[in-house]
Amino acid sequence: MEKDYFDSFPLITNDQVNEMMKLQILLPKVNDILDNFKDCKFQHEYPIITKDFIGFADLIITVPDGTSTVIDFKYSNHVENYLESGQLHLYKYYLEKLGFNIKHLGYIFIPKTGIKQKQTESLYQFRKRLTEEVSKSEPELVPIKYDQMNVLYFQNTIKEIEAATEYPKNVDHCFSCMPRFAPNYLNAIQNEKGEILMQLPKNERRKKQMDLKPDIWLYADSYVGKTTFMDQFDDVLMLNTDGNTDNITSPVLPIQDEVKKEGRMTKRKLAWETFLEVVQTLEVSNTEHYQTIVIDLMEDLREACRTYIMDKFNWEHESDGTYGKGWSMVTKEFDNAIKRLKAVGLQIVYISRELRNDITLKNGSVRTTFQPNIDAKTANFLTGTVDITMRAYVNDSDEHLLMLQKQPNVFGGGRFNFKVKEVPLEKDAFIEALKDAQPKDAERPKTKSEQKPVQEQPESTENTNEEEPEKPKRKRRTKKAEEPAEEDAPKRKRRTRKPSTDDEDSQTPPGEDDEEITESESEPEPEEAPKPRRRRRRTAKKED
Repeated sequence: MEKDYFDSFPLITNDQVNEMMKLQILLPKVNDILDNFKDCKFQHEYPIITKDFIGFADLIITVPDGTSTVIDFKYSNHVENYLESGQLHLYKYYLEKLGFNIKHLGYIFIPKTGIKQKQTESLYQFRKRLTEEVSKSEPELVPIKYDQMNVLYFQNTIKEIEAATEYPKNVDHCFSCMPRFAPNYLNAIQNEKGEILMQLPKNERRKKQMDLKPDIWLYADSYVGKTTFMDQFDDVLMLNTDGNTDNITSPVLPIQDEVKKEGRMTKRKLAWETFLEVVQTLEVSNTEHYQTIVIDLMEDLREACRTYIMDKFNWEHESDGTYGKGWSMVTKEFDNAIKRLKAVGLQIVYISRELRNDITLKNGSVRTTFQPNIDAKTANFLTGTVDITMRAYVNDSDEHLLMLQKQPNVFGGGRFNFKVKEVPLEKDAFIEALKDAQPKDAERPKTKSEQKPVQEQPESTENTNEEEPEKPKRKRRTKKAEEPAEEDAPKRKRRTRKPSTDDEDSQTPPGEDDEEITESESEPEPEEAPKPRRRRRRTAKKED
């Protein structure tokens, strides 16, 4: 349970550890309630799928006589609000259509403890107080009586939705329609007038291609080499905010405030206005044929957007606007500009500094987490606009490394299945790891193009073989003939050291046929190999 809970978060903080401490106290108490249903069949997360309804029942308990009870878990203190809900009534109605015999409905309410750490207490003191408060809480099983009217109300509401032709925003009752909590995708498919802008693509399968220019979010501590690493790539435009550009050779465009004096007037052009001009220029034309746009640093650009909105409305802080309006306008302005830049179609790279936080686990051990130096809401948006988020660091051996695989205490991840944990902070090493991380079927379109020049090579080799066809053959044959002779030589020297008998020498016939006999006999009896050679020398002298 603990591992599954922590794996569901991109980064573990003290809040997740505190929540796990609560669950470790409350869940055993929930099991005590379920122990009353002995000799019963438990079905967890049961899918309810029909033509008119899709839902998932948290728990279905079936007793031996065939009747069942539907239970839904609620981790909340608002018991009365859930008692008026029609959720369990719909579960019973549609489960009975699937063949269940539902007799009872009920909620198991797990109370929440919302205390926070005081400024005057340490983390250890807070967790001790948290454990005491949670231990006082008791889960409760609340039965529900079935009401058919909840099903009729649900079905009538569905008919009204299907017959509707207009969909106005309901700010008072719809959570997603509130400006503060509206999801980002609503801005992507609507223009300023609220009209939906959407064009459906053709119903055709897209071919998988090797992606060697993924959108990247790279973060690291100072002096690790973030900007220098991106400078190794070609056709890069650096949008720099901190002025640290002395050690790079790529073109640089500063994103900073510009102050000009015209007569007695002093005019200031904000950094965000310069960034919007760059985006607009890239949308119209890319005359310099840039392939990669690097934003260095991303947190400075986010602050520039915030400054632009406050200057525009003469605010000192986002909270000076109406309820949620200031924060919403900054978020909307920043997100729309990044989406416009993404729509250009070039490779986008974000660079950020590293932020370290220490979290304390339940056993008292301290774990250090690493994440970009930017707020969580903006980080959540930016990770959705890139293909991979990576951290660079310097190890104890002073080696600059790039972390590719996801680690529990490191903010990162991506859409590639990297085979190696980390590589040197170099362009070639990263490209090779990127190729290995992509499936083989994505490499096929490029391997075919790479094989075309390879097919032309046999024509040139055939021409050279026609001019001098015998030379390579003779060289290969002489090498093969010489290799066994060189291998036999040391064997014969070793064999001459061993004693030999005169009876074996007298049995070997003289002449040229000795070569064939000795070669065949040398394998089972290695001592006979040097003897025919001596015999041949003696016979040669007699013939002379």
